[in-house]
Amino acid sequence: MPTVLRIGSFRFHFYSDEYNEPPHIHVATPDGECKFWLEPIRLAMNIGLKPHEIREIEKLVFKNEKFLKEKYNEFHNN
Repeated sequence: MPTVLRIGSFRFHFYSDEYNEPPHIHVATPDGECKFWLEPIRLAMNIGLKPHEIREIEKLVFKNEKFLKEKYNEFHNN
């Protein structure tokens, strides 16, 4: 599960066995984990995170959209 970005307590990563899903990013925090689809950006899963944490993460996903898509494609196309 490669980590592609860390911002504060947020760890943005992929799982290696999810080839059948659309492009997405997992974000782990000390309190839980969520997953965002990248095309279009929207919440796909939330385990244990509060709404304000999800909004903060969503802003970071939008801000880093190009980078996250590039890393997703690099990892899953190799």
